[in-house]
Amino acid sequence: MAEALRVGIAGLGTVGASVARVLNEKAAELTRQCGRDIVVAAVSARDPKRDRGVDLSGAKWFDDAVKLAEKADIDVFVELIGGDEGPARASVKAALEAGRHVVTANKALLAKHGVQLAEIAEKKGVLLNYEAAVAGGIPVIKTMREAMAGNQVTRVFGILNGTCNYILTRMEAEGISFDACLKDAQRLGYAEADPTFDIEGHDTAHKLSILTSLAFGTRIAASDIYMEGISNITQADIRAAADLGYRIKLLGVAQRTDSGIEQRVHPTMVPTASVIAQVHGVTNAVAIETDILGELLLSGPGAGGNATASAVVGDIADIAKSRPGFQHGPVFGWPAKELKPYKKAQMPSHAGGYFIRLTVHDRIGVFAAIAKRMADNDISLESIVQQSAGPETEAQKTVILVTHETTEAAVRKAVEGVTKDGHLTDKPQVIRIERAE
Repeated sequence: MAEALRVGIAGLGTVGASVARVLNEKAAELTRQCGRDIVVAAVSARDPKRDRGVDLSGAKWFDDAVKLAEKADIDVFVELIGGDEGPARASVKAALEAGRHVVTANKALLAKHGVQLAEIAEKKGVLLNYEAAVAGGIPVIKTMREAMAGNQVTRVFGILNGTCNYILTRMEAEGISFDACLKDAQRLGYAEADPTFDIEGHDTAHKLSILTSLAFGTRIAASDIYMEGISNITQADIRAAADLGYRIKLLGVAQRTDSGIEQRVHPTMVPTASVIAQVHGVTNAVAIETDILGELLLSGPGAGGNATASAVVGDIADIAKSRPGFQHGPVFGWPAKELKPYKKAQMPSHAGGYFIRLTVHDRIGVFAAIAKRMADNDISLESIVQQSAGPETEAQKTVILVTHETTEAAVRKAVEGVTKDGHLTDKPQVIRIERAE
């Protein structure tokens, strides 16, 4: 049997402790699957005295993650610290430069420095594995890197943040407000004390940028993603979507267009009968559309200690199965130095259907004025519904428009025109309608 694979873990929070526990409890099974033992040889965390519910007595302790990466007698460095700078970046870079394989769950680090780190890994001939960085326990990275040879990806999209999906699911199922649902998500541990990173789309954007690089062979460009969160979604939107046969989901979407690569994160209406609309709670899902395979949908646990630990352990096991002299594939599907510069498609040219909700003064001529603004911008309407905003606001009406395919620029210009006309009593709501099978 080959020598044991020695693993060093930096970061012993929920995920790090889960990884150590799985490696200990599943040691015999992993040895049988990988043909060699996998042992936790070294660890690093802020508090050496904290009880993490796992036996780490056989591991050497390091106070400094960078020193663990540089000095420890290990073959694989597992980074579970988090953050795109500081010890996370420094330790991963140190491990790669020392010729050690790296496993990370850090989407923020990869979104910002992934290409640079990939160049180091490929130069040193070591693996940089990151399955847990996108969609938790769903093997989407392995699928895109290894199982789709010859396929040209045309679009990749999905539900990539469990917190947002949980909130939208409960808003629809229970008729409660966004704020009330967010507070409950925080109480249950699904949302952070400061939920901004999740609910405003940043987490989804980081994950999407990694998928975009894998899909289209471009350099990672997280800062170029068009982004909207879900904090402005109301019960009025949820109910209107249901009436029209749609469900609202926060999607990350990347697709190839004639003008470049379009990357966007925003609330989206998807047909209730579509598969993606059936993904509820904290579950994640990723759909990949290709020229040969057609559409592939992967769904499963997107967060949590066990789901993320499963992906990390899977990455470690892949390294354990590799043998000296084996030529590793490139980190992002293409050699890092051959990744193409990212060419951004402009959102104003994005074409599709749109849901528009307008709360307007209940007076003669408003309905006609709205229709004229749409016509002036060459927007064809699939449906237009007028309803009372409620008995307590009889002076207001809600107008709901669903457009045929049009452009973002046309919709924005039309809505701006209605706003300038002085007909609105509240902010307009615009939600894109996404084609989904």
